[in-house]
Amino acid sequence: MKFPVHISKRVAGLFAATAVFVIATGLLESVRSHGQATNANMPQKSGANSGAPPSDAAVDLSTSQLNSIKVEPVGSYLFPIEKDAVGNIDFDEDLSVQVFPDYQGTIIKTLVELGAEVQTEQPLYTIKSPDLIQAESNLIGAAATFELTNKELARAKDLNGTNGVSERELEQATSDQQTADGVLKAARDAVRVFGKTETEIDQMIATRKIDPALVVRSPISGRITSKNAQPGFLVQPGNLPAPFSVADVSIKWMLADVSESEISLFHLGQPVQVKVMAYPDRVYKGKVSKIYATVDPNTHRVTIRSEIADPKDELSPGMLANFVIRVHNPVENVSIPANGVAREADGTMTAWVTTDRHHFVQRVVRTGLRSDGHVQILDGLHQGELVVSDGAVFLSNMLEAPPTD
Repeated sequence: MKFPVHISKRVAGLFAATAVFVIATGLLESVRSHGQATNANMPQKSGANSGAPPSDAAVDLSTSQLNSIKVEPVGSYLFPIEKDAVGNIDFDEDLSVQVFPDYQGTIIKTLVELGAEVQTEQPLYTIKSPDLIQAESNLIGAAATFELTNKELARAKDLNGTNGVSERELEQATSDQQTADGVLKAARDAVRVFGKTETEIDQMIATRKIDPALVVRSPISGRITSKNAQPGFLVQPGNLPAPFSVADVSIKWMLADVSESEISLFHLGQPVQVKVMAYPDRVYKGKVSKIYATVDPNTHRVTIRSEIADPKDELSPGMLANFVIRVHNPVENVSIPANGVAREADGTMTAWVTTDRHHFVQRVVRTGLRSDGHVQILDGLHQGELVVSDGAVFLSNMLEAPPTD
């Protein structure tokens, strides 16, 4: 039977659409079957998009792949209990002094340069002091009076026996000589206060000439750390800036700020290790010398001061320093090398355990302290188990790697 042309075209289109649907359905089923077969051969993870593998996730390594990892028994390590802080280097203010003169004057001459090593009582500079000039003038006058009274007393004694001088005159001459002797001794003491020696005082009396130079000496041994002294510069006791500063540079201060919540962990005398950027391979040792009583209301931090030995004077004030302060005795605990621990996408820490060095099982672990490439294992591993000590990330990446043809 023949159909009209327009009906024949509709039937032909229907058959064509049906054929396309059947073919597409068959291809979709084929893709699904292939995907299920592929996924069945890959390591599985628990939970949708969890990012953390189950404790029984495992991989098998070929002989060539074993060269990419290291395996060793789980051991133990003595972990120091320490706190880190950042601070600055400074001079030890207890061993640093500003050298002012005891009297007002103008600087005549400086005797040392900035950075020079000086000893106790070593002259640093001289000043012309009006007070010293007055004291020395009094000394010369007292010496002249004493000399005169000595002559008068000697003459009175010579004439006393010949009725040339009365007893009263002799007593007066004796009294005048004793008074002059006392004044001379006081004048010598006054000049001695300015630092003049007995020899220098005798020289001034003998020559009748004053020495206006007041010598200012270093009160301690150390290094000249600042110099603000120029000839003609007027200086006064305690009037900043000091002409010179001297510091014992073998000991430095290191000031660090720590959180007020941790202040109970710190105590005087605790050992401190310090590193600075200028000498990254060196460790300077010291101890906590002071814990300040005030808390910064803005940062809620407390300053801790440490005394650090610096016999070579390598540390300079203002240097940024990293502090490590031991707050408790070390603790021994189960540990593995840091390269034996991998952090997963969700932050979980994992390690890989094996019994035959071929089949490796991933295990979730709980970590604690870290020190010198060792990681404290609080849970998940036992001492003596064989574990990957280097290459944990390599194994974890194998679980994420796409299948290869």
